[in-house]
Amino acid sequence: MRTKQVVIKFFAPVIDVTINTLMNVIDQKLREGVTQFVLLISSPGGSVFHGLSAYNYLKGIPATIITHNFGSVDSIGVVLYCGGSKRFSVPEARFLIHGVSINFPQPISLEEKQLEEKLKGLKIDNENIAKVIAANTGKRIDEVMNAMHERTTLNPQQAQEWGLVHEIKSNLFELEGEIISIQFQSQQR
Repeated sequence: MRTKQVVIKFFAPVIDVTINTLMNVIDQKLREGVTQFVLLISSPGGSVFHGLSAYNYLKGIPATIITHNFGSVDSIGVVLYCGGSKRFSVPEARFLIHGVSINFPQPISLEEKQLEEKLKGLKIDNENIAKVIAANTGKRIDEVMNAMHERTTLNPQQAQEWGLVHEIKSNLFELEGEIISIQFQSQQR
């Protein structure tokens, strides 16, 4: 019996609409009996909340997840990429690892307790991202935190030495099964 496989091309930021679409597609395909997903990723990153949620979802479902960087996997996109039990990259790709930032809408007025709350949340998000990357690379958490602080960019060979990438290969998938594309179109013109 052949494994049922679906290829999902995630060429999008990690935001509510794209992650909700990703999880809904996987939910539907799981109900149809799919047991393996190839998640092709090229993402500029985005929301920590949605990235960590998607990672935990991918790690917790009863299916094999293969991730493949086909361009650039940046920021929280690296956490999404870590959702794969097998992780590949094309030779002409990159990975960007950095810490979390907070955007404040203008004008804003915060009291000391509110600032402390924001800072505590920022530290927890950084720790959670570092834990995910460390768990999937064999690096120590402090090594990952240092790399995040330094805004580390890795080519595929460096990412493989890091333990982030298992294999560098150009072939993205076999010509069998369904291919689903998740993209985000900006409303600005």
